[in-house]
Amino acid sequence: MISSLLFAVQSTTPNTGVGLNFSGTIIIIVSSLLALFIIPRVVRYPQVGPKMPLPFPSLFNNPSVGTFLAAMSTGHLIGIGAVLGLTNLGRI
Repeated sequence: MISSLLFAVQSTTPNTGVGLNFSGTIIIIVSSLLALFIIPRVVRYPQVGPKMPLPFPSLFNNPSVGTFLAAMSTGHLIGIGAVLGLTNLGRI
């Protein structure tokens, strides 16, 4: 029974984008910057706590360290999803 299940497993693996691919890097950077632009405007108290020393504080709404980390985490989640989706579609 177990040997018949092993024969049913797919013998080839699809391209998962694990190799070195700089187009995925660009997508994650752009999504992180977009999240850094949007997230401090939707967080209830974005300036509470120590401020993040960003080069253009007014452009990014002068976020605190916690808001910056939340924006970077969200940007990476969206970017990784976009990279995996585009790789699965064969666009990257």
